Amino acid sequence: MSRQTIEDTERRIAELSPGIDRLKDTFSRVVVGQEDFRLGLLTALFCDGHVLIEGVPGLAKTLAARTLASCVSASFSRIQFTPDLLPADLTGTMVYIPEKAAFEPRKGPVFTQILLADEINRAPAKVQSALLEAMQERQVTFGGCTYPLPKPFFVMATQNPIEQEGTYPLPEAQIDRFLLKLKVDYPSQEEELEIIDRMGSSTPPVAEVVMTPSEVEEIQRLVVKIAVERSVMEYIVRIVAATRFPKQAGFSELAGLISFGASPRASLGLQAAARARAMLSGQGFVTPDQVKEVAPDVLRHRIIRSFEAEAEEVDVEEIIETILGRVPVK
Repeated sequence: MSRQTIEDTERRIAELSPGIDRLKDTFSRVVVGQEDFRLGLLTALFCDGHVLIEGVPGLAKTLAARTLASCVSASFSRIQFTPDLLPADLTGTMVYIPEKAAFEPRKGPVFTQILLADEINRAPAKVQSALLEAMQERQVTFGGCTYPLPKPFFVMATQNPIEQEGTYPLPEAQIDRFLLKLKVDYPSQEEELEIIDRMGSSTPPVAEVVMTPSEVEEIQRLVVKIAVERSVMEYIVRIVAATRFPKQAGFSELAGLISFGASPRASLGLQAAARARAMLSGQGFVTPDQVKEVAPDVLRHRIIRSFEAEAEEVDVEEIIETILGRVPVK
């Protein structure tokens, strides 16, 4: 990509930056702390991906989803996933109208721009498969007809890492559809004090509209234009290859710890997320540091540990850290 093209892209980013800064500011006023979480949500939204969120209850996951929807003036739906949920409860179904003596489609809550799938691992495989089509194809099929979903379409799915009883593990095919897996931790004591002060007042902060869905789509189109040099692409491929064939990549200590590495979709995800992160930094090109910055969120749900790793209590975060620490940037 030519230098002139990069400069044109950066000029357009600069024009959109005031709106993006207002979005960040409004988001941070309502959702206290959780900076990495907020940045991860914006990264996924701007590169047209979906997010899997893992965290215990009460860490503002639902508040973050509602706030983001309000900030970008997008339609919002929240679905509480339960074992008795049916695909039709998600997608919709055909309903008989006696007055017309005909069936008409009644669209389900998935027909929205921002969807919060709460405790997604509590729903059976049929429901998860219905969501899979919506996430991947951006359309829903029922009653023999296919209906497009509104744009932008952004899924935030949550799962509770503590309560595993009565849950249905997500199939690998569905997990791979999520661009990022974000882990939400407890706030610091200072942040929690700020939460009590803000949210416990008589006038808690509320989100204000700072962007429109069409502007979000414009940013998504701009992100795709962010330049990625050949050397950065090669760096991405080396990182992903190390998760598949660690011994060949010089990580012999990881050879028995990984059952399955990341797929080519992870390479595409790394490039997309790094582009969005570059755009959020005001740059028209991707650097290796930005790839390294987004890599844990892109890879943590795509690496399957072996029984040996589980027995030795080696978690995925350690594996990713080892790979990122030693894969060379050439």
